[in-house]
Amino acid sequence: MINSILKFIFIFLFLFFSNTINSQDQIVTGTITDNNNNPLPGVNVVVDAETYSGAVTDFDGNFVVKADAEATLIISYVGFITQEVKLNGNKNLNIKMEEDLFGLEEVTVVAYGEQKKQSVIAAVTSVDPTELRVPTSNLTTSLAGRVAGLISYQRSGEPGRDNAEFFIRGVSTFGYARSPLILIDGIETTSTDLARLQPDDIASFSIMKDATATALYGARGANGVIMVTTKEGKQGKVKLNIRYEKAYSAAARKVSIADPITYMRLHNEALATREPLSGRIYSLEKILISQDPNRNQMAYPTINWFDELLEDYTLNSRFNFNVSGGGKIARYYLAATVNTDNGNLKIEPQNNFNNNINFNRISLRSNVNINLTPTTEVAVRFNGNFDDYNGPLNGGEEIYKQAMQTNPVLYPKYYQPDANYFNTTHILFGNYGQFGDYLNPYANMVRGYKDESYNNVLATVELKQNLDFITKGLKARALVNTSRYSFYNLERKYNPFYYTLANYDFQSDVYSLIALNPNQGTEYLEYNEGSKVISNSVYFEGSLNYNRIIQEKHNVSGMLVGILRELKYANNGNLQTSLPYRNIGLSGRFTYAFDSKYFAEFNFGLNGSERFAKSERFGFFPSFGFGWYVSNEPFMEKYEDVITKLKLKGTYGLVGNDQIGSAEDRFFYISQVNLNDGGMGSMFGEEFSNYINGVSIDRYANDQITWEKATMTNIGFELGLFGKFDLQADYFTEYRSNILMDRAQTPSTMGLQAAIRANVGEASSEGFEFTIDYKESFRNDLYISARANFSYATSKYEVYDELDFISAGLPWRSRIGLNLSQPYGYIAERLFIDEADIANSPLQTFGEYMPGDIKYKDINNDGIIDINDEVPIGYPSTPEIIYGFGVSSSYKNLDLSFFFQGSARSSFFIDAYRTSPFIDTSGSAIGNNALLTAWANNYWSEDNRNLYAAWPRLSDQLIDNNNRNSTWWLRDGGFLRLKSIEIGYSFKTENFNKIKLDALRVYLSGTNLLTFSKFKIWDVEMGGNGLGYPIQKGVNFGINMNF
Repeated sequence: MINSILKFIFIFLFLFFSNTINSQDQIVTGTITDNNNNPLPGVNVVVDAETYSGAVTDFDGNFVVKADAEATLIISYVGFITQEVKLNGNKNLNIKMEEDLFGLEEVTVVAYGEQKKQSVIAAVTSVDPTELRVPTSNLTTSLAGRVAGLISYQRSGEPGRDNAEFFIRGVSTFGYARSPLILIDGIETTSTDLARLQPDDIASFSIMKDATATALYGARGANGVIMVTTKEGKQGKVKLNIRYEKAYSAAARKVSIADPITYMRLHNEALATREPLSGRIYSLEKILISQDPNRNQMAYPTINWFDELLEDYTLNSRFNFNVSGGGKIARYYLAATVNTDNGNLKIEPQNNFNNNINFNRISLRSNVNINLTPTTEVAVRFNGNFDDYNGPLNGGEEIYKQAMQTNPVLYPKYYQPDANYFNTTHILFGNYGQFGDYLNPYANMVRGYKDESYNNVLATVELKQNLDFITKGLKARALVNTSRYSFYNLERKYNPFYYTLANYDFQSDVYSLIALNPNQGTEYLEYNEGSKVISNSVYFEGSLNYNRIIQEKHNVSGMLVGILRELKYANNGNLQTSLPYRNIGLSGRFTYAFDSKYFAEFNFGLNGSERFAKSERFGFFPSFGFGWYVSNEPFMEKYEDVITKLKLKGTYGLVGNDQIGSAEDRFFYISQVNLNDGGMGSMFGEEFSNYINGVSIDRYANDQITWEKATMTNIGFELGLFGKFDLQADYFTEYRSNILMDRAQTPSTMGLQAAIRANVGEASSEGFEFTIDYKESFRNDLYISARANFSYATSKYEVYDELDFISAGLPWRSRIGLNLSQPYGYIAERLFIDEADIANSPLQTFGEYMPGDIKYKDINNDGIIDINDEVPIGYPSTPEIIYGFGVSSSYKNLDLSFFFQGSARSSFFIDAYRTSPFIDTSGSAIGNNALLTAWANNYWSEDNRNLYAAWPRLSDQLIDNNNRNSTWWLRDGGFLRLKSIEIGYSFKTENFNKIKLDALRVYLSGTNLLTFSKFKIWDVEMGGNGLGYPIQKGVNFGINMNF
């Protein structure tokens, strides 16, 4: 059906627009080329700067315009220096365009509009969309290290669940909302919508970081803004771009576990060293027979559950095409993307369904621009994202965790039928215990599947009106958008039949089975509907924009923008969240520039929020900035060959945030009462036989709760050297106030049922960032560009409502002055030497411990190790430093590029509980954790009394003393990764003129191929989530054709 719709759209629009592509009368003709005599298609040729008199060059660089004999042609093209060509009666022209190595950002996208890059004084960084084209279907995973000021990391590699987390200039609040505002074509969207965006469809990608850049968004812009605009059609011939990629994908780093024989031996050692008379002992006979490759593996299984569950690699595909073109009246850009990402879970051949992860995404985009009159333009944009996820019932993340939680020697994934069950039609899954109570991750993986569908459709109509007839430089714009989001899931599953070995005759090599749950298993798939979510939003935006140059040197501009937004959720069981969400705002920007040297800008946002009482409902958030383009001063002319650009800038402002509390906190000025609280009920009636639910208060009304506010400062400079180097650097500070938090010292005698909250928290952050670019073209057809960027952002608590730790003599327990993501834990000195060492050490209050267990430092010297000995340890969990560097080069038809991403000053805890060998961490079913190779190779024992061994004394039970966040488990999260590398070849297309092929390029690329870090157990970027679905590395073959 989708294919039919696409065909209809493309045929209709092609026929509709085909009559608008005709050239004007042939009065003046010409050819435009670059310095290497290569024709330039798509160059804008405008007569005397009149927008509607001109043309666009074709694929051979040719153009035809109608112009007066003495007219001036203005020639402009992205990446080249704009030229003015006086005709002087000439009717045929040959024009060479000179490349502007730093002109790609000549116009920068800013809030609600564009500004010349020269005049931008806000902290705005633009990204070349081609840099985001890496072998992955998720755009968010390609951002890390590419943009100064963007702190980003990825915690999972599961298809459809692999979004990266990112923060602009770090985490600057401990409140509810910390993520940036994401806008695609001016419409607020989610990180999932950003993840699904195809780089080929992106026209500009900007990161807005300071108050001057974000103040116009008021309450929505406190955490920074990511703004993306998509491509639009241009006047000229129809252009068709096709890209197809086939990708190989595998885990960037696998978790290594010890072999089953080592598992049994060390399990026996764990029992002998702790409680030799308890637990399951693996007999020497079992250990010896299990090493025989000719043994009966049903009777003596040795299972690596990772190998049983997972394939080594998977294949994915991505297909994108777009078509664009148009005439003077109408232009269009149509695109479609089909991506298929597969998981690496094994499929059970006896089932008639697919239990592996299949994530299919279809994205459709249509951008149509129509000039209704010479002064009126309407843009109609449509975008639809349709995601379908098929996978195991508990998701791929849980499958990986269960592989770590299962005993490798008790039972196989399933038994081959014995004589009694030879004709059984179902799978005889292996298990243990009286009723099949143990964990079998293979059965859990193949027992069914779930389908999830995510659909998001957006439609936008935008009207632009030139109002020069009122006053020159005045423009108006109106926009209306509606979006509809829907999600549902369903499950199909059966209950596994579990079996275990009843007996085995070693001589005859015959075994018999016994069913453990014959009455609980099912052979047919059940059908269960899951959750359904539907939401609909409507957004209105209107603006007036004035921009004019007065007396050649004075450039003034002003803009006013009003917005209204309403969001509704259907099928919601919560009254608060089912009520419409509404926002209203008025914003403005006023700029002044003198002689392209001195710049001033004032912005404001006036926003209303439904969350607050009338007295606090509206917030006013102003900002201002100043810039000085030093290189345009006369005294800099003698240095112009060396210093091609020097700009100084500074901004200061206030932004707000109403996303405080939690997602369900709507109306702070209204009490929230639960009239049906089972925990507050009472028994009534004769013999108290009837229970009636009671009433409780979940939140007390507070009409003084108000906006969280952020005061931001930014100071920076931009420096260009020799026409080849470009350096941008910024220093920034931010102070957050009015952070909502629970009061810590509310007297219990008040008898309150809910916490008292107030805007009492404060935090500060600061940092610096810089970007260095180098670009140069050489005469021998060699082109090289390089970029490096570095971001450092740190934060600290300034005011935090907590107990008075200073007066209690426990200053290290106070958060004041610490990073907002500072880890806390105990300082592990070493492992205990012997019983005498234990007797002469402070008492540790976390249960029993023995020689070889962790010894902690007594911080307050009270002779007891307890919560009062927890201190700040390590770096923050959010990286303070993100950096990246890369090179792109081309020689004739060959191109090569690579990019490295780095992270530093972060740390994380290894989960001592989930990595404890032999213990049960699986929840409802009984599991025995696998043994990590890292622990098997370096643990404390009676024969190896290494006081700094990687793992303490072995045990088959949880040792609570060792299961504490401490320096013992703290690891450095820093790394350097080869994020992407690509080599490509562009074929000459002279031989393909018959099929109108304009460009053909094939390429081979890779992502996450190399990682350097101190931590080796799993992929370090995953932090403490390393036992989940691993981040993927990939090798990708692609072909790109332009017609």
